[in-house]
Amino acid sequence: MPTVRVTRRVHFSAAHRLHAEGLSAEENARLYGLCNSPNFHGHNYELDVTVEGEVEDTGYVLDLGELRDLVEAVVLNDLDHRNLNEDVAWLEGVIPSTENLVVRIWERLVEQIPRGRLVRLVLWETPRNYVEYSGD
Repeated sequence: MPTVRVTRRVHFSAAHRLHAEGLSAEENARLYGLCNSPNFHGHNYELDVTVEGEVEDTGYVLDLGELRDLVEAVVLNDLDHRNLNEDVAWLEGVIPSTENLVVRIWERLVEQIPRGRLVRLVLWETPRNYVEYSGD
């Protein structure tokens, strides 16, 4: 059977503040700029979840509706319309940069994929800024 990659894009909105506890207010402001606002700021994130595997008799690697439902249950229900600094237990103590967020999402999903294997996440913070992670 051929090996194919399939991708599902999902959406969530969340607020966050980039702030390192070990740095002074001045250092945080210099490093993170507007993203260090004590009143937080928000993004409309897009997350691309890519699974690779053999095409099964169904014609699918993995039903994309099933993948969507899994991502919603394991990730989006915790993140959507939340404050990433204050509301998400699995981000406690983590500066919620897009880089850190994509790694934590990977950790939540990688063992949950029922068929095939998770090979790539792309987290879009804005239409112009994104990060990729492949579990490395």
